[in-house]
Amino acid sequence: MAVAQDFNAAIDVFNAGATALEGGNKTEALAQFRSALTQFQACEGDEAAEMIGKCKDIIPGTILSIAKEQINEADYDKAVASLAEAQSVAKEYGKDEIASEAASLVPNVYLRKGSTLLKDKDFAGAEAAFKEVVALTPEDGQAYLLLGQSQLQQAGKLAETTESLEKAAALGKADQANKLLSNAYLKEGQALLKANKTADAVAALEKSNSYVESGNAYKLIASAQSKAGKNKEAIAAYKKYLEVTPNAKDSADVMFTIAATAQKAGDKATAKEYYTKLSGDAKYGAQAQAQLKAL
Repeated sequence: MAVAQDFNAAIDVFNAGATALEGGNKTEALAQFRSALTQFQACEGDEAAEMIGKCKDIIPGTILSIAKEQINEADYDKAVASLAEAQSVAKEYGKDEIASEAASLVPNVYLRKGSTLLKDKDFAGAEAAFKEVVALTPEDGQAYLLLGQSQLQQAGKLAETTESLEKAAALGKADQANKLLSNAYLKEGQALLKANKTADAVAALEKSNSYVESGNAYKLIASAQSKAGKNKEAIAAYKKYLEVTPNAKDSADVMFTIAATAQKAGDKATAKEYYTKLSGDAKYGAQAQAQLKAL
């Protein structure tokens, strides 16, 4: 009689869990099913064994369902914890499909979390979340791209940014990654030039051009080389600027700079070439013709 009473009490708890589940209260349902499982495990007989099996069928799926609700509610930390629990319990109870589904959702949770933090400008938090994604899915180019973007927004992380974005480029995100890297090193070059670190500035600007060529980078390289007294290198960079941006509004100014720099350096051929190009220019024509006569 005592055994029957214990079994019936466990049935009541199980039924309470089923009622809670039907009513959408999954947390309460989970608590009831777990309590019922413990009580059935204290009973003997085939009926108890059958109910133990039913509890073990229901519990992992209920935990997974709770995790999905937490994802939809953007409660990402709780969702990750619930998914880990779902995996653990599902494996223990031999529910491999549920364990696999729970595991597959974890990278997506971290990706959502990172994207939300990136949007909210919590760049360090976003970086941490995206690192979790790439650790779980190392072939995800988009995750590496987002990781690089979060690192790019933090001071002193250019090396980490480069590593992440180069990985993204290798995984099919080359266009976006290379543009970001080119801009990053362009800004680095500008800062170094402003700090009078001309050699470092040139190195950074050349690296910028290694990802995506830009007229701005070549113009800054020319400025840095002029500052360093390297007229030949400055002229070469100005020529590349004109080549990359043939319709630049300041092209006449740059051509005059090339001519004047070449003349100063004793490179008469280059000076004549560019003064000749400017001989009919409204702004520089008279000066160019005068210099051609002098040469």
